[in-house]
Amino acid sequence: MKVVAFNGSPRKDGNTATLLAAVLRELESQGIETELVHLIGPLAGCKACFKCKEKKNGRCIQDKDMINQCIQKMAAADGIIIGSPTYFADLTPETKALIDRAGFVAMANGYMFKRKVGAAVVAVRRAGAIHVFDSINHLFLISQMIIAGSSYWNIGMGFAEKDVERDEEGLATMRTLGQNMGWLLKKIGND
Repeated sequence: MKVVAFNGSPRKDGNTATLLAAVLRELESQGIETELVHLIGPLAGCKACFKCKEKKNGRCIQDKDMINQCIQKMAAADGIIIGSPTYFADLTPETKALIDRAGFVAMANGYMFKRKVGAAVVAVRRAGAIHVFDSINHLFLISQMIIAGSSYWNIGMGFAEKDVERDEEGLATMRTLGQNMGWLLKKIGND
């Protein structure tokens, strides 16, 4: 079993990465293979050209960035975690590009992510995290995925790099998310 996590923060080692690492440690403790992918921009948004629907090859027609590699990793994984910091009460452009393009390609190719387990992870300074959390979960829901829950919304609070390390409740939420996601993956199996 494998879970791939995407860090949608421009800061490779910032708060989002810290939260994702906490979830991945729990999954690894259950014997689940994990991979953390840092989204490196610039990443182009979806052009709504419908070429993915026409070609049905599991790829976006745009090939000058890393999105097609991400789509391949998502298709091969049993679980997908998408993490983003909160920028002006919304996703980062990198996270949005991944969601739009991967989501469209997956739907156009027979719902490639169907019945995979998904989880959203959000870093926030103060407010706006629930909108980001919802936006990521919308991808999972429209993709016919199963969302793993935790003891609270999957958010951690902090401003400066590594501030979330002081958010005990946020880190506990991430650990519980990892435990629940691992349990759910094992219950579902490798259908």
